[in-house]
Amino acid sequence: MSPAADILAKILADRRRHLAAAKARVPLHDLQTRATARGQVNSLSGALTAVSAAGLGVIAELKCASPSGGILRESFDVEELAGELAAAGACALSVLTERDSFQGRDEFLLQVRALLPRLPLLRKDFLLDPWQVWESRALGADAVLLMASLLDDALLAAMLAAAEEAGLEALVEVHGGDELARVCAAGVRLIGVNARDLHTFRLNLDSVVDLGAAFPAGVVRVGESGVSGAGDLRRLRAAGYHGALVGSALMRSARPGRTLARWLDQLAVAERAP
Repeated sequence: MSPAADILAKILADRRRHLAAAKARVPLHDLQTRATARGQVNSLSGALTAVSAAGLGVIAELKCASPSGGILRESFDVEELAGELAAAGACALSVLTERDSFQGRDEFLLQVRALLPRLPLLRKDFLLDPWQVWESRALGADAVLLMASLLDDALLAAMLAAAEEAGLEALVEVHGGDELARVCAAGVRLIGVNARDLHTFRLNLDSVVDLGAAFPAGVVRVGESGVSGAGDLRRLRAAGYHGALVGSALMRSARPGRTLARWLDQLAVAERAP
């Protein structure tokens, strides 16, 4: 295996180990009780389509580290960052909860939910079991990221069914035309295309742009990874995307909120140009 594939295999092994321990501690029924007490769910797809009428929705990602980029921020105050990015114009936030490789915490999602009760929150993790979908709702998520490459057809269907039952939206991530066709056939209507190859960690935003023409009508489309400025946001909008999930470039910025606000201003100016 390649070094990147080795890292992915370790992440999945660690996640399965943590999942087994968590399921032993917390019965599904208890999770479902906590989840259903959460009340209102904010629509991620609704937020994206509302913004995309005149621009591009940005899902700003809160992450301290990544396997490909290492430590992204030495000072990581999740509440301060969430408030800053929401004020700057993010239409939603993605919160990393994977501990071992991304230094995420379940508590981050709880904190951001308490701070921003009306902003759509996406839980970003390696979700491999319907139990985790219910856990996501209990933690305050409005949507979950599902990676098509990690889920066979039966498990994808089970995860989608759990999300629907829990009242969550599922943003299903693909990496190419074959995966796109597969998830569309499963009835998915909120799809993200990741510019990062999980087996090499290489970025190729061109592949995301090129795939924009392959989407059927009625699908809400999100470009993931590889965005480093307003020009990339404009390329995604021109390719038919409703939103972009942006993490590393913002987290590396000294002032993520100012950076995002500047990008959105530049995009708005470019869209108004004749």
